Order: sequence, then C-alpha cells, then structure tokens
Amino acid sequence: MSSGSKQRIIFLDLMRALAVLLMIQGHTIDTFLGDQYRTFDSNIYNIWFTIRGFTAPIFMFVSGVTFTYLLRSQSLPFLENPRVKKGVHRFMILLLIGYLLRFPTYRMFDFSEVDHGQWLTFFTVDALHLIAFGILFILFLSYIAEKYKRSDYLIFSLGAAFFFFMFLLTEKINWANFLPIPFAAYLYQGTGSYFPLFPWAGYVISGALLGSYLAKNPLSFSTKQFSYKLFLFGVISLVVCYSIHSFEDSLYGEKTFWTDNTALIFYRLGIILMLNSLMAFISLRIKNIPDIISKIGKNTLLVYAVHVIILYGSAWIPGFGMFYSKTLNIPLSILAALLLIVFMFWFVSLFERMKNYRRRKIVAVEI
Repeated sequence: MSSGSKQRIIFLDLMRALAVLLMIQGHTIDTFLGDQYRTFDSNIYNIWFTIRGFTAPIFMFVSGVTFTYLLRSQSLPFLENPRVKKGVHRFMILLLIGYLLRFPTYRMFDFSEVDHGQWLTFFTVDALHLIAFGILFILFLSYIAEKYKRSDYLIFSLGAAFFFFMFLLTEKINWANFLPIPFAAYLYQGTGSYFPLFPWAGYVISGALLGSYLAKNPLSFSTKQFSYKLFLFGVISLVVCYSIHSFEDSLYGEKTFWTDNTALIFYRLGIILMLNSLMAFISLRIKNIPDIISKIGKNTLLVYAVHVIILYGSAWIPGFGMFYSKTLNIPLSILAALLLIVFMFWFVSLFERMKNYRRRKIVAVEI
C-alpha cells in the first residue's frame, strides 16, 4: 500500500479484510444453505441477505480506492507512471482469471460439446471482470483529468454518475439483439451477468475519488476529522437515496426498494462510506494490525480464485457445491463458512511464507 515514506493506511487493510470475510461467508452460505431456510420471515436470513447485498459494492469501492491511491501517489506524468503499466497488466490478469474460472469445457481447444447455456455461463460478467474494467476506466479518466487539467474529483464524479444514472436506460435495452453475447453481457443483466458495467463500475470509480484524496492528502486519514467527513458524505448519500425514493413514489407509486434502482445505489454508497468512516476511526486507536490482515489484503485475488474453485469448481476440478448444494441447515452452513475462512487465512499465510522462502533463496544464489 505504501510507497517510499508513505505511511500504511490501516483502515484500508481493515476494509479489504472485511470485504474478503463478507465475500467468503456470503458465497459459502449461499452455496450450502437449504431452500427451506431461505425465508424472509426469518430475521437471521433477513440480516444475512441484507449484508450480502453490500459485499460486492464494498469490494469494488475498496478496489477503486486502493488502485487510485497507488496511481496518484506517484508524482509523475501519466505516461511515465509505472502504476499505469501495472494497472493495464492487472486488467488483463483479472479478465483472464475471470474467464478461466468459468471456462466451459476441460478441453482447452475443443468446444464441440459446449451448449448454449454453457456459453452464457462463460460470458457472464462477474466481480473480476467488473473490477478489471473499473481499473481501466480509472486509468482513462485519470489521463483525461491530466490532459485537460481538470480536477480528479470532477472527472471521477462525472464518471461514477455516468454509470450510476445511465443504468436506468441501459437495463431496459435488450443488448443481445444488437451485439454479440460476449459484449452484450457487459451492458445489462439480460444474459445472466451478475455485475454488468451499469451501474456497478460506478462503485469502483467512486472509490477512485477517495483514493485520489488520500494520495493528495497523505496524512489526512490519521485525524478524526477525516472519519467525520467520510461519515458526513455517507449521510448525504443516504439523504439523496431517500429523496430519490420519495420522488419516485410520488410519480409512480410504491416501488420495491430492494431491487436495483438509483435510490438503492446511493443507499449502498452511503453505507459503504459510513463503514470506511468507522474503520478509519478504529484505525486511529490501533498502532499495528495482525500481519495476516495485511496479507489477506495483498492477496485478495488469490483468495477470490481459490475459494471460488473450492465452492463452485471449474472445468477441471469439481467444487463442493456440485455435491452439497443447498443441503445444509443454518448452523452447518455457518460452520462451513467459518471453516473456509480459517482455511483461506491459513492458505494465504502458507503462500506468503513460500514466497518469502523463494525470495530468500534467490537472494542467496545471487550473493
């Protein structure tokens, strides 16, 4: 996270660890919990379902914060900034892994037995695809801001607003009638995509606003005022949410709030900002965090890929979900989530030790 003399931003480590925990437990419980327990008459299920709705936006927002902080911490012109090349590389890696996780056949170059449903699954836009393009958009917007000498805050705000508000239009168009499925999948949910660019890329770019602020104000996060400002922006976002919701009610009558709409977008954004505010406030009272928290934050892509393969499998490896999908009760589903979280923490710790051992061997050989 830090470069040179820059102080490590503990609250971002905490946010990334929180995002990882929410992601693993959400995927695990959703995989194993039996249908008979999925009822909104249950307060436990209600709470879990609500929390799960924030997992992806948190992950996307924090990804935008982290990448932009590193990008803008370099006091170099855009085309000379090493973080630009790393961002493009990250974009390609995320896309490659995203598609490999959904590869439709174990035969790398023989697609003769792949049916239409498998192709749709392969082209589904998931979190990795979305974050990949979010990084690409941040790079593009950063270049625009520098080239035309405009504020990052203005350009990133316009970029986020574009994806948030254009969603109202893009989701109503059947893009598969005009574009091949691989491209249409990025524009709406009609082909089965979980996270099309509209509105989800807006969360990544919203994170870029905070990342840019942190880069330009390197010690701001170490003050209470920073936490208060984040909380205030969260409140403002919630006010915007309920204003939009009330306006829609007056025009169209009562609408379902917990479906994707502009009001829900600002509701999620407000809660995310408040969570960041809380983590920033907690971090003021913490001098150091457990090393494993930092390691988890550094290896979020590894955690994502490995836990997805364990749960859902791949074209080459079966996952537990293929054998025990929706077969467990609530306690056993929670236990499965805890076991997978413990395993992933152990796996990341082992991975870091192996990396350090390999690094030491290389240094020893060079000496």
